[in-house]
Amino acid sequence: MTRRPFNFSAGPAALPEEVLQQVAREMLDWHGSGMSVMEMSHRGKEFIAICEQAEADLRELLAVPSHFRILFMQGGGLAENAIVPLNLSRGGQVDFVVTGSWSRKSAQEARRYADVHIAADASLSGAGAIPSPASWTLRPGTSYVHLCSNETIDGLEFHALPDLRALGCDAPLVIDFSSHVLSRPVDWSRVGLAFGGAQKNIGPAGLTLVIVREDLLGRALPICPSAFDYKTVAEAQSMYNTPPTFSIYVAGLVFQWLKRFEYGGQRGLAAIEQRNLDKATLLYDALDRSAVFENRVARECRSRMNVPFFLRGAHDTPALHQAFLDEARDRQLLQLKGHKSVGGMRASIYNAMSLDGVHALVDFLKDFETRHG
Repeated sequence: MTRRPFNFSAGPAALPEEVLQQVAREMLDWHGSGMSVMEMSHRGKEFIAICEQAEADLRELLAVPSHFRILFMQGGGLAENAIVPLNLSRGGQVDFVVTGSWSRKSAQEARRYADVHIAADASLSGAGAIPSPASWTLRPGTSYVHLCSNETIDGLEFHALPDLRALGCDAPLVIDFSSHVLSRPVDWSRVGLAFGGAQKNIGPAGLTLVIVREDLLGRALPICPSAFDYKTVAEAQSMYNTPPTFSIYVAGLVFQWLKRFEYGGQRGLAAIEQRNLDKATLLYDALDRSAVFENRVARECRSRMNVPFFLRGAHDTPALHQAFLDEARDRQLLQLKGHKSVGGMRASIYNAMSLDGVHALVDFLKDFETRHG
């Protein structure tokens, strides 16, 4: 088999090749059951075993404390923008830290269910940076504080989560960690709820992860649909309605791959975090040295997962932009077009992207600059 192209898609994104191969082997007959996972009853012993193992592996990888519940839901991160306020706002105040497109969209949706206040807005400074937590205007009595810990479109990442208690706020912190979940540890002492769509760094579209502190269950508004009430879902072990069975199965295989993963003398989450650091450093260094390309995010909050970049100055023309994408595709470097809302280019270098893939991109950046600079 020839080498597969390097896929830099922001999501649905690349999966580990060995996971895809295992899915192919088990497609028609999972472990001698005579059924594909897509054909199984979600209440049958076969799928319950798959689901329980996936939950246990995820809890181990992220060191999720026992007083948090792991929920396998549907609707993606976009639906959680409504489901979270339906569960946690109590119709009252909610504070948002806006650092890019996804957190802004989250705030807009939450306004349908709660009194939303923007505690900080990165766009106001124009510096491509996350506002210092000391500058946030958090309201007394707010139900929760929401932030997107990695902005997929804008390329900003919280490298340390804020300690709300140190800011004089006793509300739970809600994080949308869709596009960097399992790329690094999570400080659960600072989090009340974390959610994310699986299709960026875990598995196929259809599965949404919600990891919620138990004391936050049972607060849903009366208008919250029962299938989206976290307490109902938790009590049913994510089986209140038919869950996204195939997506959970593939995610479980990714969890097992990650537990086996070795790099730099380490294993598991520590190993993947180190490789992610090495990949990001390699790519950002190349962009910073370039006279043709640039990244516009402040160094201290650059995302390890999503790297937007642009042509500099006079090089920033539609013709040269299209030439870059065409030549990249010819080199089997796929899905490098930036999001339509910001333009430019973007390389998403999630867990499944190899160091070789980033080296190939960097080599192409240098060659393109030599020929077009």
